[in-house]
Amino acid sequence: MIIKEEINAALGKGLTQAQLDALHNARVAVVGLGGLGSNIAVALTRLGIAQLYLYDFDKVELSNLNRQYYFLDDIGQYKADALVKHLRQINPYAALHSQVIKVTEDNIPTLLSDCDIICEALDDATGKAMLVSTVLSTWSDKKVIAGSGIAGFGKAEEITSKKITKNLYLCGDGNSDFHDLPLCGARVTLCAMQQALLAARIILDLEEN
Repeated sequence: MIIKEEINAALGKGLTQAQLDALHNARVAVVGLGGLGSNIAVALTRLGIAQLYLYDFDKVELSNLNRQYYFLDDIGQYKADALVKHLRQINPYAALHSQVIKVTEDNIPTLLSDCDIICEALDDATGKAMLVSTVLSTWSDKKVIAGSGIAGFGKAEEITSKKITKNLYLCGDGNSDFHDLPLCGARVTLCAMQQALLAARIILDLEEN
């Protein structure tokens, strides 16, 4: 059995102890565990972030496999359960708070109160807007990293990250709509990696305030 210290050292290779501690102690939520969210959670775990709050109410379907971090034997399982299984294969010692639940305006104050950063990874525009506006109006210190514009086969450099307000960041091309364009797994994952990297930069105090 690989011990916790060995896992932490492997995930934090090349980092200072202060950076390791900051990532390890950060509390990050991922709301929606589909194409964006499942890949965000994997990237965050590989970064050494060991306290994740994961929320989704859907089950894994065959059609998810082109872009989401699931496999054939996950089909029929709740994403909130299947993803934890995979994250445990990266860091068995991580504190994974995963729930099969639909995040709503009413339960956000309870579900996200302990989190420092919230990664928005929902499918529909209404849900995205609700999550962002509720978090920003409820707390003055939490950071929200949202995704918008991930569809199609556009160039990689079109997927960017930018600061919108003091506590809101946006990743994606800000334009493409999956109702009109196909979802390419490589492009979806590019946006997910931008969101995960931005979370790490915020935690490590590399982003301008």
